[in-house]
Amino acid sequence: MTVRYRNIARVVRTHGRRGEVVAEALRGLPFVVRTGLEVALTPPALKRDRFMTVESVRDQGDQFVVAFAGIDSLTAAVDIVGCYLLAREDDLDLGALEVSLDRLRGREVIDERFGSLGVLSDIMETPANDVWVVEGGPYGEVLIPVIDDAIDAIPDDGPLPVHIMDGLIDTSSRG
Repeated sequence: MTVRYRNIARVVRTHGRRGEVVAEALRGLPFVVRTGLEVALTPPALKRDRFMTVESVRDQGDQFVVAFAGIDSLTAAVDIVGCYLLAREDDLDLGALEVSLDRLRGREVIDERFGSLGVLSDIMETPANDVWVVEGGPYGEVLIPVIDDAIDAIPDDGPLPVHIMDGLIDTSSRG
């Protein structure tokens, strides 16, 4: 049987000196990291375990503070900033994840410079970050990396605002 993993969160910064970190959900998904969940940290590093167990999760309003077994100092926490958390699909409540993905699919994607790019048709998962696949607009298929420079926030409804970086759209194909 093949084990499938999902990118579920990213470590964005350290929190305090005891090894805790702030993590955020990916691509507008609900935060599904929970105590006892085993996650893989990517990219992997030579000097730490690839798999970690979540020891605690604290919701502090606009952020989640997470502690991992084996990460007990600021130095160790700094080492995992920027890592993505992957979890086994079997360990997740995919209903919440799929509802969130369905909430995004079919919504119009609008850039501040280029206007309407089409509708979000799919979300590709890559080791570095997820990628939105936008189709049906004047530029053909547009691939938008789900990173802070391209996507600020995901509203609950309506168009999805993005910031297209130079080189992501072939303006010569516009009809």
